[in-house]
Amino acid sequence: MKFVLVIYNDPALADALPQGETDQMMRDCLAHADELRRDGRLTESQMLEEAAAAKSVRIRNGRTKVTDGPFSEAKEVLGGFNLIEAADMNEAVEIAKEFPWARTGCVEVRPLRDIETVRRRVAAR
Repeated sequence: MKFVLVIYNDPALADALPQGETDQMMRDCLAHADELRRDGRLTESQMLEEAAAAKSVRIRNGRTKVTDGPFSEAKEVLGGFNLIEAADMNEAVEIAKEFPWARTGCVEVRPLRDIETVRRRVAAR
């Protein structure tokens, strides 16, 4: 099964850590990702730029509104994702627990939906 591990960080918690500790967390994260990739369990891994660099696009009643920053005011902001292979949700959660960002935010574990099944259901080409 495929899962996406969505990384959310609380900037206040992350900024409160000593610089050396955040650097070590990043080294640990990269080492964990490298190990998962070698084991064939990590398909893709990407970090996002800071939330301040984002734009949110909404279309309501035919009018487009583009605003700066993330979708909503939140304590935790989206920081990146990891696309993994795991036997089931339990294994995916165990993998997520190894990412250090669970200590300064949240690692959301979400199964992927098979887009081809959806394509067939809605009769899309």
